[in-house]
Amino acid sequence: MPDIKKILVTGAVGQIGSELTLALREKYGADNVVAMWRKTEPSEVLKESGPLVKGDVVDANAFAGVCDEYDIDTVVHMAAILSATGEQNPMLCWDVNMNGTINVLEVAREREMTQVLIPSSIAAFGPETPRVNTPQETVLKPRTMYGITKVAGELVSDYYFYKYGLDVRGLRYPGIISAETLPGGGTTDYAVEIYYKAVEEGKYNCFVREDTVLPMMYMPDCLKATMDLMEADVAKLKHHSDFNVGSMSFSAGELAAAIKKHIPEFECTYEPDFRQAIADSWPQSIDDGAAREEWGWAPAYDLDSMTKDMLEKLEARHKEGKLYG
Repeated sequence: MPDIKKILVTGAVGQIGSELTLALREKYGADNVVAMWRKTEPSEVLKESGPLVKGDVVDANAFAGVCDEYDIDTVVHMAAILSATGEQNPMLCWDVNMNGTINVLEVAREREMTQVLIPSSIAAFGPETPRVNTPQETVLKPRTMYGITKVAGELVSDYYFYKYGLDVRGLRYPGIISAETLPGGGTTDYAVEIYYKAVEEGKYNCFVREDTVLPMMYMPDCLKATMDLMEADVAKLKHHSDFNVGSMSFSAGELAAAIKKHIPEFECTYEPDFRQAIADSWPQSIDDGAAREEWGWAPAYDLDSMTKDMLEKLEARHKEGKLYG
């Protein structure tokens, strides 16, 4: 296991970053995990649980200053513009996702850091990729700027590993579903929104077709996958920055049906928008054999167990008038 001492989480207020920061603080000690944010105000929980710093990964000098101030030896680089938002502002997506990533890698290389983790995404795949049981090694020709930056991010991360010996790791997240944090501009946002609307209104108008199937993962499994990869023995890793990780795949209709088991009066309608084309270019299921073999990846949740847990948590908050935090 790497000798991780002081961790900086960029994008620490985002959907994954906010929960990952808390999980890392619980494991490594609150004072040893610094949360970096840029725009969205951190929650009170995040503020009270450990050190916070405002910063922008696009500003290389400022980012380096944060790393020096806190004596950072490990960066978990979660800051990114996601797929749907990226299509509305592709140049911003390129700037944040690519220039920010290069800045993180360069600062880490210059300071000989212990490790950098840079997540990728199923957005790295495209229409030419096999959509069922998508292989670890396959065609990477995405049709979104977000996907393009993820492919480039995987390649440049591996470049830093092989050329400079920097321990860079990454995993291709599927859609992430959380009971704690709302999503932030991705194509799989419907799979989170539907739960909130089911509890709040008993109905939801979905922005993809009923038969749209995508790989998904519940947040507890997402956090486990990320931290398990961080802690894996690098000598056992044949891959580095591009691990497929799978958990479950289901259609939007199957998701609605799972919710109806708990809320029989729930109704879901379907009105596809521009995000449908993005979803149609992504895999329906993932072959994550490399992650299972090289670092023992195994998810704990399926659609039914996730749905039960999601609805229990959201309904409890709704009764307290705190559905959205």
